[in-house]
Amino acid sequence: MDVELIFRIAAIGIIVAVLNQLLIRSGREEQAMMTTLAGLIVVLMMIIREIDALFQAIETIFGL
Repeated sequence: MDVELIFRIAAIGIIVAVLNQLLIRSGREEQAMMTTLAGLIVVLMMIIREIDALFQAIETIFGL
């Protein structure tokens, strides 16, 4: 796995966690939940891209 990808995912997690806490403390629980979901979607999209690249490599290796 690409170390840069791990750092990007970690950075997104930190940003989402900080925003989540700030929003919760200011009484904006709904926005905090939306921020968490948005962060999750961003990370999932990054991972899906990597999984797609993995499947492409497998297809190439095995001539599928």
